[in-house]
Parts: sequence; C-alpha cells; structure tokens
Amino acid sequence: MKTQLIAIQSPTDYEAARRLVASLMDSDNPRDGARLRAQAAIVAAYEAEIAPLRPVDPIEAIKFRMQQMGLTRSDLVGIVGPKSKVSEVLNRKRPLSLAMIRRLRERLDIPADVLIRAA
Repeated sequence: MKTQLIAIQSPTDYEAARRLVASLMDSDNPRDGARLRAQAAIVAAYEAEIAPLRPVDPIEAIKFRMQQMGLTRSDLVGIVGPKSKVSEVLNRKRPLSLAMIRRLRERLDIPADVLIRAA
C-alpha cells in the first residue's frame, strides 16, 4: 500500500491519520514499517499538543499502587512509619521524607521522580 503520510491540522485530519496508522499496523508489507513509525510519531505529537500529560500526583500514585497490590493502610506501616504517619501522608497532612520515598520506590515500585513531587 503506497499511502502518503497525513499532516494533522484539524480533528478530521487526526481521525484520518489514526485510521492510516491502524491500516499500516494490519499491513503485511514490510515496507510499511517506516511509514507506520512516521505516521505514529505525527499522531503522538498532535496528541501531546492537544492534550499534554499532567504530572502524576504522588499520593494518588501510592493509593493506586496499593489498590493494584491489594494493600491496606496497615500494610504501609512498615514502609511509611506508624499508622498515624501513614494516615497523615495519605491525607496530605505530612510530606514524604526522603527515607519514605526510598522505601516506597523499593517496595511498591513507584518511580522516585513521581514521589519526589510530594516531598
């Protein structure tokens, strides 16, 4: 399939570009790989422009990871500190210390750069 790349200047162009990416993904022609990468980059750049990613909230990241891992506030006692400190952190009344950030990164596998925003 010999298809031109679509420059995105409107929502209509965006939808057409997304359809092109989908069709290139379904292609069995190995030559379409470069076109796919190029069009996907154009789509990604447009999406970043119209809806930039917001920074992840550190406390929400902790709560989300707790939910994923099936943890309760009590499970954070060994990571954050006493139960009262866990409550203060999760209720945004106490900032994360460097030691807490290190332990949360290590035990919950939350990137340190996400957690540092709360310090």
